[in-house]
Amino acid sequence: MQSPQPNARACWVVGPSRAEIRTETLPPLREGEVRVRSLHSGVSRGTEALVFRGEVPASELQRMRAPFQAGEFPAPVKYGYVNVGVVEAGPPELLERPVFCLHPHQTHYQVPASAVVPLPAGVPPARAVLAAYLETAINALWDAPPRVGDRVSVVGAGPLGLLVAWLAARVPGCDVQVVDTQATRAGVAQALGAGFALPAQARTGADLVIHASGQGAGLATALRLAGFEATVLELSWYGTRAVEVPLGEGFHAQRLTLRSSQVGQVAGAQRARWSHQRRLALALLMLTDPALDALITHHATFDELPRVLQRLAGGDTDTLCQRIDYPA
Repeated sequence: MQSPQPNARACWVVGPSRAEIRTETLPPLREGEVRVRSLHSGVSRGTEALVFRGEVPASELQRMRAPFQAGEFPAPVKYGYVNVGVVEAGPPELLERPVFCLHPHQTHYQVPASAVVPLPAGVPPARAVLAAYLETAINALWDAPPRVGDRVSVVGAGPLGLLVAWLAARVPGCDVQVVDTQATRAGVAQALGAGFALPAQARTGADLVIHASGQGAGLATALRLAGFEATVLELSWYGTRAVEVPLGEGFHAQRLTLRSSQVGQVAGAQRARWSHQRRLALALLMLTDPALDALITHHATFDELPRVLQRLAGGDTDTLCQRIDYPA
């Protein structure tokens, strides 16, 4: 007699600013699949807050789908793409290995073995929740790479902006300044090798400005800080919100370039040679630095996730990266 299939518990957005934990039974494991028990997941502050509030634009209903999303926007929908777990069943070479997967928040799940990436040695599972942020940061610097000796300004000291600054600060000679309205972010920026300034005190004349604050005022600051013929790279995504962009003042006289970057496509400069899987594997490989633990400021249990989503979508400004911890 076969043993019954295990149950899984998953977080679903069930309406504007409402989420709940639902139970489901996993189907029989098919050949070539793995069953993963979640250890940790991460909440993507910007994107998941928009999904939680029901602010996905009608034009983006398909492009916004997560790889293993269930349901449809606006709700009910099971959404998320930052999961770290351990393989409990599947191919022998993956058994008991910690892996990263672009899966929603769920206690157990089954996916093709090709959808999981084993964690490199030296990368603790609790830190690996930063992989999706770091993958986005890598793609951004492929879209608009800083050159040796550049002055780089990063507007927005959230986890994405700070990881962009961490990468840019490793380019020889680059002088990186993080700009944010919260002075409390200065210590984290400095620990990652970057300077810090409040918007009013930020230096101007940057060779490259990267905007990641998610606020129209931050984009205005980014344009103000850019030097002659510099590029302003826009990483923020606003959903259904209209954003006023100041394209008067010095925008034309300075001959600025305003460029978008989005992680859904590998940056054009690398696309012929890099797959999404290779880019994710690179992000995981780069997470060996213990200094990055400073970005994970909050953690909560899986059962607390619906309340966590409410807090994050309701204007919380203290949290950098929110980690969700699953029962053993």
